[in-house]
Amino acid sequence: MSEMDADKRIVVTGVGMVTPLGIGKERFSENLFQGNSSIREIESFDTSRLPSHLGAEVRDFSPQDFISTKNFRRMDRLSQLAVASARLALEDAQIVVDSGNRDRIGIILGTAFGPTDLKIQCTRILFTRGPAKINPSLVPNSVLNAPAGHASIELGFRGINTTVNHQSTSGEAALVYAAMELLRGTADVVLAGGAEILSEFFFETLVRFRAVSPVDGRVEGAHPFDVHRNGPVGGEGCGIVCLESLEHAVKRGAVPYCEIRGWGMSSSPANPTDWPRDAKGTMLAVSRALKSAELAPDDIDTIQAAGNGGENPDRIEAEACCSLFGANPAGTVISSVKGALGESFSSGGMRAAALALSIREGKVPPTPGLVHPIVPLSFTSGEAKNMNIRHGLLNAVSHGGTNVSIIMSRVE
Repeated sequence: MSEMDADKRIVVTGVGMVTPLGIGKERFSENLFQGNSSIREIESFDTSRLPSHLGAEVRDFSPQDFISTKNFRRMDRLSQLAVASARLALEDAQIVVDSGNRDRIGIILGTAFGPTDLKIQCTRILFTRGPAKINPSLVPNSVLNAPAGHASIELGFRGINTTVNHQSTSGEAALVYAAMELLRGTADVVLAGGAEILSEFFFETLVRFRAVSPVDGRVEGAHPFDVHRNGPVGGEGCGIVCLESLEHAVKRGAVPYCEIRGWGMSSSPANPTDWPRDAKGTMLAVSRALKSAELAPDDIDTIQAAGNGGENPDRIEAEACCSLFGANPAGTVISSVKGALGESFSSGGMRAAALALSIREGKVPPTPGLVHPIVPLSFTSGEAKNMNIRHGLLNAVSHGGTNVSIIMSRVE
């Protein structure tokens, strides 16, 4: 096993998105910086019996445009989103998988809950018609690592293939693990990100747990970091970024979006369905990321925050930002795309792509739904903010007390 190469620099050379804001980076980027929200009434299943009706769904997605007919028939919807995103990321990075590189290309995918539609389908058949009536082809897709497996089969690479589950930080954790594999020298290219679907059973579970808006009976909606927030809105989608060493990227003539400069991970004491009591765990993850990147808080120009409109998670992250970056309306610019994408619980890849695009474009996207900030920080709200971004921070905070922070920087 190769040892870690501390001098190796890891860069983002491609982004692939199948999201509620659009399919592909052009459509996603356009809606992202215009501040458009994809949240609207759910169409894919009936919510009339529930108090919550809004969601951010992937619409106008034709998986056959990205997946061969033979393999498409074997995939569940979650796998279709992941495979299409992986293909888009490779195409954006201008990487063609062939016999000369396939063994050194891999994927590390994060998913919090996996194919929830398929699991309930199998369960219903089991208890209503018996196990003999379950289609055997459904079973392989019911496991968490099916999407990553399908991606390698469809796209033809044979490198590392791993799926991670870190609750709401699954996508961000996947990026960290991918960067580690590249530093270890076990791969030349690793696709990394997160994927999740919004199914009827999963959505109803969220509602019953009072985990989505409106948790207090007020008007339903996503309002990250707003004093009137009353819970996140459920979402879905997949975002995958293509990671490789700077040396490998330069050698093949690629122009990186940005560099993965450093990261930090931590945990906080919390029940699996509850949030930590304080911001210490979040602060620890950010501090570790800054230390690994050899940066100070003042070096961070923007934060792609985890804020989703939840009462406690937004408070925790806001407290951490105030403590580390100072309560200053003119300070580090903070944005959250979850007001546009909803909370999919595996949004790390989509949000990493958003930050990579921000660094390349020199623009911080608005935060839809934010009108009255809970703390005096420099949040974007109504429109995008043009600025020179040297270093950006991607934050992830999860119920159960998991925290991940990643610093993404302009490539000098």
